[in-house]
Amino acid sequence: MSGEVRGGVRIALRVEGLCVVAVALFLYASHGAGWGMFALFFLAPDLSFFGYLAGPRVGALCYNAAHSYIGALACFVLGAMLPSPAFVAAALIWCAHIGFDRALGYGLKYVDGFGYTHLGRIGRARAYAHV
Repeated sequence: MSGEVRGGVRIALRVEGLCVVAVALFLYASHGAGWGMFALFFLAPDLSFFGYLAGPRVGALCYNAAHSYIGALACFVLGAMLPSPAFVAAALIWCAHIGFDRALGYGLKYVDGFGYTHLGRIGRARAYAHV
């Protein structure tokens, strides 16, 4: 087994990501934070790509740390406990980003390379999977 999901399970996980985006956007709109801040920070988790400059193992570790709901939910809890509207807004933007990526099929990375994810192969890794 390759460690990636296929078929109906893969579709369900991608739809789940779409649902996370929708809920995060709804909550963000209800939160009252500015959409300029949302646009500015939406792609911030993708700065983790720079970890790949140190190789696929470090890259996967950095990417997965920035694209796991664990950190985003911890940020949300911290924002609720303090209370800090900025932490809550950051958590909602972070969750929206992760959900968006998952809806597009970008899953957590394996150390085999950027194209190997828990949601299946992407990019060149996917193209070469059928050769």
